Amino acid sequence: MSLPDPLALLAAHDAWFWLAALLGVTILGIAKGGFAGLGVLGVPIMALGMSPVTAAAILLPILLVQDVFSVKAFGANRDDDVLKRMVPGACLGIFAGWALARFVPVAAVELAVGAIAMGFGIQRIRAEHRGVPGRPGGTAAGVAMGAAAGFTSQIAHAGGPPFQMHVLPMKLPRDMFLGTSSVFFAAINWLKVPAYWALGTFTPANLWAAAALMPAAILSTWAGTVLVRRVDGPRFYAIMHALMILVGAKLIWDGFSGL
Repeated sequence: MSLPDPLALLAAHDAWFWLAALLGVTILGIAKGGFAGLGVLGVPIMALGMSPVTAAAILLPILLVQDVFSVKAFGANRDDDVLKRMVPGACLGIFAGWALARFVPVAAVELAVGAIAMGFGIQRIRAEHRGVPGRPGGTAAGVAMGAAAGFTSQIAHAGGPPFQMHVLPMKLPRDMFLGTSSVFFAAINWLKVPAYWALGTFTPANLWAAAALMPAAILSTWAGTVLVRRVDGPRFYAIMHALMILVGAKLIWDGFSGL
């Protein structure tokens, strides 16, 4: 059996496909570089030029490579206690998401996560304006939010808000927050590989498209790591809370549109 021609597979996509893919991958790279939260926009933007299923399948190999760069940039400075609580929970969430994918509407998950994320962002901005400190959760909360992040990542590629809702109130140093986030989502993405493989989404066309987009993914991830280091701690957290609100609003919109 002859192998498919990579150039023919790539040429089968039109200009809108490549424009949407390039924009989505670039935004995702900036998110991986440190501006956590923006990554949830990757699939919706790419879906402007292809199906969401195709977008997610193309993005996963790209995410695995971007994770290498973000972990190398920040991973040495991480909070292992947070990871010990959240990663086991994420395993449970990813399995539940895979098992329940056919029964749980993606739009309903997006709507629920968006409403919670938006409310959390608004509450934290108001609390910090009044000087009220955050209240970090304990072990049970870490496992539960890890499970929520794994579930929403598997179902709707929206694992960022649950992670941030658990970790942002801890007020970790900027680089420790970034290191913890990069290692956590690198683990989640590898844990999702068997489910995507079982679903048959790693087709030659999707893998070659991911390879073609890889240079833009790597460059944008590097750019994100450079930009985020120019932002001091207090401003970084203000940006994160604002992104929570924007991402929440986007998920609410997607949820309502899909119902």
